[in-house]
Amino acid sequence: MLNMVVRGGRLVTPAGIIDADLAIEGELIAEISPDAPPAKHEIDARGLTILPGLIDVHLHFNEPGRTEWEGAATGSRALAAGGGTLFFDMPLNSSPCTVGPREFDLKRAALEAASITDFALWGGIVPGNAAALADLAERGAIGFKAFLCDSGLPEFPRADDLTLYEALREAARLNLPVAVHAESEEITKALSRRMLESGRHDIPAFLESRPVIAEVEAIQRAGLLARETGCKLHVVHISSGRGVAAALEARALGADISIETCPHYLLFTEDDLLRIGALAKCTPPLRTRGESDALFRSVLRGEVDIVASDHSPCPPEMKQNASFFGIWGGIAGVQWTRAALIEKGLDLSAIASLTAANGAHRFNIANKGTIEVGKHADLALVDCAATQTVREEALFQRHRVTPYMDLELRGVTRCTIRRGEVIYADDAIPAITPGAFVRPGACNA
Repeated sequence: MLNMVVRGGRLVTPAGIIDADLAIEGELIAEISPDAPPAKHEIDARGLTILPGLIDVHLHFNEPGRTEWEGAATGSRALAAGGGTLFFDMPLNSSPCTVGPREFDLKRAALEAASITDFALWGGIVPGNAAALADLAERGAIGFKAFLCDSGLPEFPRADDLTLYEALREAARLNLPVAVHAESEEITKALSRRMLESGRHDIPAFLESRPVIAEVEAIQRAGLLARETGCKLHVVHISSGRGVAAALEARALGADISIETCPHYLLFTEDDLLRIGALAKCTPPLRTRGESDALFRSVLRGEVDIVASDHSPCPPEMKQNASFFGIWGGIAGVQWTRAALIEKGLDLSAIASLTAANGAHRFNIANKGTIEVGKHADLALVDCAATQTVREEALFQRHRVTPYMDLELRGVTRCTIRRGEVIYADDAIPAITPGAFVRPGACNA
């Protein structure tokens, strides 16, 4: 007898959207058919849409060392509540940052002990650690992350042009991608200093200090170095239509670039930052309505490859400062990525690609990301007709604060299945087994 059958759902598959039963044997999808045989466990999915488990390629669970900001225990539960089954943890803001093999081992052990979803790990690029990238690759790093501007943490300094060039060259040799936070240090640092020296500490001053051109220039520079080295480049959290255009231009010139944005750049604008305040501060910042609309048009045209949460929480006291420049910049929203895209009216097949299939393909996760026989049974059962208002009691993350608070979003996750095990169902976490470490290649988890 089969382990589990999910009956009567609407499956979003690479071949299209179909009404069918889905049978699970062990960790794998065993059968997709109009009438699957009986199973030990059966889930009635009539009226629900079954999407591949969300793969969040960009978030910060800050473990080890800063679990008071967020940890994998709470963060992975929030991810599961939003239909997520796999995350890629960034090399900061954990302490120590994941810039060498010892730090990588510490983080892997911490997440194996705490996470209920599967996970992969980014390594970090900082001045002086190019020789460590091979060790990180050997341990299973999904890729390497660099900041082209101040990261906000002194222990993770930005990559100057030579550091980035040499790291891209080494990453190309290792056949792993490099992710970049693309904002010009020269522009943002000088403008920030000018604002502060003139006595301006408010939100408009912060917005003026990080203009779109700072993003565009950094994308162009990173694209040039990626072309020169032959390295795969992943541009994280592009915040503007012009930023996407710069990445597409670099791609047209021969760079191997993937483009990521975040739901908060699609849902919110700088007017919302003025209204919400510190909880909506991030870098790059929220943009004008015109830039946000242009970014969404790029998503609709299929020019954006991946939507990720960039969940970057902190203790509430770090969102309080007399100077807006002194407030931690990070959005807490890991639970709402899919619901935000459903609310925006995106086609379900596009949502499946943006939040699962494209990430699995780009980062060489061969057995995840799509609903197909033989793939891991990573599934999200979603009521696309239902709405939910974001309330504090619905949040699984460590700190119950988010700029999404009080928004009404369409698309409610009813159940999340990770490798054949129900890890979230109707506001509860029934997970028994822990999540597993995932490395690039065919043999994972």
